[in-house]
Amino acid sequence: MTQMVEVTIDSVRVSLTNQQRIVMLREVGQERFLPIWIGPYEAEAITISLQEIEVARPQTHDLMIQLLNKLNGRLLRVEVVALKGDVFYGNLVVEMNHQIYNVDARPSDSIALAVRAHVPILVASEILNEAGITPELDIQAEVLNESEPDLQKRAEEEAEETKKRLSVFEDFLQNVKLDDLTKRDGENDQPDEDNDHGLDEFQKPED
Repeated sequence: MTQMVEVTIDSVRVSLTNQQRIVMLREVGQERFLPIWIGPYEAEAITISLQEIEVARPQTHDLMIQLLNKLNGRLLRVEVVALKGDVFYGNLVVEMNHQIYNVDARPSDSIALAVRAHVPILVASEILNEAGITPELDIQAEVLNESEPDLQKRAEEEAEETKKRLSVFEDFLQNVKLDDLTKRDGENDQPDEDNDHGLDEFQKPED
């Protein structure tokens, strides 16, 4: 039997590159996250419920919860049960007339329903092991996997980049002649006839 792990909704985010939405699920009691791409309408449905925003008329997910209640059914939990390629598969666990039913559903719709019904969200452990993200461990693994030659190569690349940036200033200094600077300094010491003429156009205050 597949082991299920409870998660909570950490956040709903928007990608800056393509404006797609991501729901970040966080393992309860752990710093492990599961990002799932979702559509804009599902993201809005989840956000509205999380922020407890009142809407004039029931949305689709609100309607589904109301139908379950009217039919004496209730949503027990939602699950993310499989990952095939880049596609996640969800499941609704519904109780009705003392019977348990499993209903195939997209994770985005499942999460939107879970938020409204206040039921647990569970993810198969193998999915978390495969697609879960642990920020600190991922950074440490990247550093540990970098061998000494790689570190040396990175240092050489950074030194070369610094040299390129400094070369711009070196070219500038090589093209400046000392007598040009002396000439400019001498010009600054002489009175500016245009400026004096400009002052004569205004009345100077008397002492």
